[in-house]
Amino acid sequence: MFGRPADSVPPRSGRTLPRVSDDRVPAGNPDQPDAAGGPAGAELPRAAHRPRSTDPLELGFTPRKPVPWLAPFLLISTGIRTLLAMLFGAYLDKRELQNALDAKISKQVGPDGGLWLDYVADLGDGFDATYSIAYLLAQPELTVDGHRLPRAQTLVMGGDQVYPSASYAAYEDRCKGPYQAALPASPPDRPTLFAVPGNHDWYDGLTAFLRLFVRSRDRHFGGWGTGQSRSYFAIELPADWWLLGLDDQSGSYLDDPQLSYFDDVAKKLTARSRVILAVPAPTWVKAVDHPTAYDSIDYFVRTIVAPTGAQVRLLLSGDLHHYARYAGPERQLITCGGGGAYLYPTHMLPERLEVPPRDTLARRASVTREYDLVARFPEKSRSRRYGWGIFARLPFRNPGFTTLLGTLHTLLMLAMAGVANDRAGTTEQRLFSVPLMIMVVVTLLGAAFFAKPPSAGGKRHARHWILGVSHGVAQLALAAVGTWVWLMLPFYGWPWPLPAVAAAVVYGPVIGFVAAELVAAYLLVAGAFGVNVNELFAAQGIEDSKSFLRLRIDPDGTLTIYPIAVDRVSRDWQINPDQSPQSSWLTPTRPLTPHLAEPPITLH
Repeated sequence: MFGRPADSVPPRSGRTLPRVSDDRVPAGNPDQPDAAGGPAGAELPRAAHRPRSTDPLELGFTPRKPVPWLAPFLLISTGIRTLLAMLFGAYLDKRELQNALDAKISKQVGPDGGLWLDYVADLGDGFDATYSIAYLLAQPELTVDGHRLPRAQTLVMGGDQVYPSASYAAYEDRCKGPYQAALPASPPDRPTLFAVPGNHDWYDGLTAFLRLFVRSRDRHFGGWGTGQSRSYFAIELPADWWLLGLDDQSGSYLDDPQLSYFDDVAKKLTARSRVILAVPAPTWVKAVDHPTAYDSIDYFVRTIVAPTGAQVRLLLSGDLHHYARYAGPERQLITCGGGGAYLYPTHMLPERLEVPPRDTLARRASVTREYDLVARFPEKSRSRRYGWGIFARLPFRNPGFTTLLGTLHTLLMLAMAGVANDRAGTTEQRLFSVPLMIMVVVTLLGAAFFAKPPSAGGKRHARHWILGVSHGVAQLALAAVGTWVWLMLPFYGWPWPLPAVAAAVVYGPVIGFVAAELVAAYLLVAGAFGVNVNELFAAQGIEDSKSFLRLRIDPDGTLTIYPIAVDRVSRDWQINPDQSPQSSWLTPTRPLTPHLAEPPITLH
């Protein structure tokens, strides 16, 4: 990449990194809405100074590496955050408090009576992937497979705007900073931004999300103006199309203020209205293993939208980091989470879905419809090949995890060696032989819980435990073989503490790499059974195969969806020679080459 792309770059000479500029100037006549139907009296940001280099001090933010998802401390902290969110999420739910905020219904329409709209999700990860997509979104026009697609007047972020967890610094460095660099100043037809919170946005109780996207002042995000007044929103689009963005806090009940808000929105819907529903997660896919996952969306459609006679023609979601479209008799179900986070596989997707599932426990449910998987990106064969890359990527992209495995195996070997030789003659050596059973139990439980995350309570419940315990036994077998080999070498006969030193210096790195490869083999096998599929790809941190949607609503009501894919993101950036205020600060040294993941989809 460029500059100093370390995950944390300290400021030089004690200087504090300047943050993205929030300077603002009046937008002209306060009684006139912006070009895309934005709020009256909106404030436009004064153009931030253009950087002269790629140094973080010049950029105003620190470009970050992709999140190392198997880093030990990150695994622990993420697990704790997930547990806290599960235990105390209801007590920290800020949605009830949003009843005091404005219940604004936005309207977005372009100067020609139609509208261009972009959808991007799962974007706040490593700089290269996040900025590659932000750069494409910000360009005045894209030519994709012969289609000339102007910059959208409305941008919708579909969830997980930051990783691994929400905080001011993370949003600045992984989300707002890259988007500021992509579109530093507002063009004359200032685009408007709306955002749906995902589970990672919720890890701080939605505090940072609300401060960034739901504000009464400084309502801008780079060159985009923020348009929502709560963590959920409704947008009236041209030709009686509507876009509704839900906040269901990772599948919990929809709160009463949110339902009341959408009750008011429903009063504006008619039998001719067509609805696009943006939700945080593709629960239509997750309902395959968790039949209750889709209940919240089904309740919303059945009780809010359906009574008006309006039709939900399109469901949009991120959360799964790929592009996939399921087509049914009355609507399209699209997952497009390719905004920057690590790639999630497509070859494990079910070919057909029943939505809502027939085995849901809901007392009332909509009529079950069948949906077929008609398109995916990356394609199935390429996704499967990506899976095999786990052997090459896991040890080197997760050095902390490999080191942890080496440390645990070294302790396990010393404990086994002490018992096998029965020569714990000194107090120091005895300390390594006593905890053998403890190390065995830790290994088995660690492997079992690695295979049984909190979300693994669905139909594959037994598989997680069987595969997890089998993986633990395999690691113990590796430890036994490693102990046997180590006892054949002369190190163990050296005077104490030289055996322990030699084990740490020689045995630890070697066994750590071998154990990491064993984990890779386990993930590949488990993934074939639908277990640890996320970890199989999270461990690789694949930055390529990204995607977003560009939608066009014509004045006559025709909706055309262009699924834009990027096979390879840029990893090398340079200062843009174009110094105009609205031009991107950085450009790729080799042009990005977007293409369509499938031919345009047309809805009427």
